[in-house]
Amino acid sequence: QVQPVESGGGLVQPGGSLRLSCAASGTIFSGRTMGWYRQGPRKARELIAAIAAVASGGSTNYADSVKGRFTISRDYAKNTVYLEMNSLKPEDTAVYYCNTVPSTPYWGQGTQVTVSS
Repeated sequence: QVQPVESGGGLVQPGGSLRLSCAASGTIFSGRTMGWYRQGPRKARELIAAIAAVASGGSTNYADSVKGRFTISRDYAKNTVYLEMNSLKPEDTAVYYCNTVPSTPYWGQGTQVTVSS
């Protein structure tokens, strides 16, 4: 299977937290910078967090809209990338995807995150 498999989304109240997981096996993803993207209602898909491969220093970068609230990490043994999301806001409502940075054509189904009271 080439497409990533995202999970962990759900309905959460403003101020709440969620942890997303992305299983991304296969050589197409290994050793690459990985990122979390999201697409909100009537919005274009955007990159919000990225983590470089260890061989490239393992640095992380975030969009200003999520900086200080979201944390990206990866477990090489499990071929999994995580996104810890805290202090969630209604504007974080979106479908969340993972892929390499720059992205490959292989997108998963994504996982829906809805922030609402």
